[in-house]
Amino acid sequence: MNNNYPFAQELITDTQGNISKVIISFDDYQHLLELLEDQALYQAMKVTEDETPMTREEALKELET
Repeated sequence: MNNNYPFAQELITDTQGNISKVIISFDDYQHLLELLEDQALYQAMKVTEDETPMTREEALKELET
């Protein structure tokens, strides 16, 4: 398999040879999902890093407004 696609077990191409689908193992798929979730959490943490933390009660009250 091409080194440009380290997780790929199989590449499916169209009639022009363009890659249209990639087959990966379920374990690799789950790992990639976890990495995406971690990245999204990191981005959310970066957005709020300069905000003052709230207590649980303050947060619930804020959600009501």
